[in-house]
Amino acid sequence: MRQVCVVGVGFSQWGEVWRRSLRGLFVDAAMNAIKNAGVDHLDSLYVGCMASGPFVSQEHLGALMADYLGMKGLPAMRVESACASGGMAFRQAFIEVAGGFSDIVMASGVEKMTDCSGDDATAALAMAADQEYEVFNGATFPGLYALMAHAHMARYGTTRQMLSAIAVKNHKNGAKNPVAQYPFEITIEGVEKSVMIADPLHILDCSPITDGAAAVIVTTEEIARKLGKPYIKVLGSGLATDTIQLAHRADLTTIKASTLAAERALKMAGKTIRDVQFAEVHDCFTIAELVILESIGVYKPGQAGPAILAGETALEGKFPVNSSGGLKSKGHPVGATGIAQIAEVYKQLTGQAEKGRQIPGSPKIGMTQNMGGSGASSVVHIMEVA
Repeated sequence: MRQVCVVGVGFSQWGEVWRRSLRGLFVDAAMNAIKNAGVDHLDSLYVGCMASGPFVSQEHLGALMADYLGMKGLPAMRVESACASGGMAFRQAFIEVAGGFSDIVMASGVEKMTDCSGDDATAALAMAADQEYEVFNGATFPGLYALMAHAHMARYGTTRQMLSAIAVKNHKNGAKNPVAQYPFEITIEGVEKSVMIADPLHILDCSPITDGAAAVIVTTEEIARKLGKPYIKVLGSGLATDTIQLAHRADLTTIKASTLAAERALKMAGKTIRDVQFAEVHDCFTIAELVILESIGVYKPGQAGPAILAGETALEGKFPVNSSGGLKSKGHPVGATGIAQIAEVYKQLTGQAEKGRQIPGSPKIGMTQNMGGSGASSVVHIMEVA
C-alpha cells in the first residue's frame, strides 16, 4: 500500500449562499483546492453529498461536477452516507491512491440546503433516520440526540452547563475561522436562554442549515514532495456502522460505530488515542461532541463533561477539539462536513490555521471523526505532519 498524502485544500463560501448554485459551490471549492495544491490535472474525483435530490432536485453529481469543472471524461462518482458523506468520499480517495489505481484524486463534498423550505430541509435530513420506525412516529434528529443527552445525564450526572460549554468553546474557535457561517462568540447564559428545540437541547446546541463545499487533493508522497507544497500523511482510515434505529442500540450513552471506526483507524496507523493531539469531531449537537469524545477513547465514560468544563478541549487545552468551530459555528453543509474536517487538520498540522486559531505547540498528529444520522455510520482518519 502506498503512502497517501493531502497536499492542498479549498473552500467555497459557507452560510446562506443565495448567489451560488450547488454546482457553483462545488467548482469554487474545487478550483481553490487545485490552486492551493499546485496540481495540473486530476486522475479521479469523489463528491460527497447527502441529499442533492431532495434539496435542489439534482442527482448524477459525478458527471455534473466533472463537466462543470471542465474535466469531461474524468472518472467521477458521488458518495453518500448521510452526514458522513464527505468523510466517506475522502476514504474512497485514500483507498484509490493507496491501491495504486490513481495518483492524484480530489475528494470533495457539497450541499445546497437553503434553496428549499425549512420543512422540506427537515424532511430531507430525516431520510438519514429509520423512516418506518422513527420518522413515521414523529422522531427528529434533535429529538433523538435529546434522548442521548437525557440518558447520559441520568447515568453520569452530565449537566446542562457542560453542554453549554461545548457551544461556547466552538463559537470562540469559529469566530476566528474565515469560512464560518456563524463567526461570533456566545455565552453560557445565551445558550441556556435560547429557544428550546428538544429538551434539553436549545437552538444554540444545534448545528445550522448550511450551503457550502470543500475539497482536498489526495496524492502519493512522491508527488507531494515534487509539488513543493506543505503536505500531511494519512496514516489510518476506519469505517464502521451500527443499527440505524436508536431504539435497537444497547446503550444510548455511546456511539459504537465511532468506537469501532476509531479502533480500526488507529490500528492501521500503528497509534493509540494517546498519540493523537487534537481532533475535529462531528458536533451536530453539543451532546454529540461529548459522547464522541468518550466513544473514541479520549475520555472514559462520564469524564468528558467535567474535562470540557475544565477547559481541556479548548484551543489551549491538553486535547483541543474542533479548532475550526466545528459544525456548530463553522456550519454543517452535510455532504461537505467530513472534507472540511480533513482541511482543518491539514491547516493545523502545516501551521496554516488563520486568525490566531493555530493550536499551540505545533501538533504532529490529528484525527477526524465524521458520522451519519444518529451515529449509524462513522468514519475516522488519523493524519500526521510530513
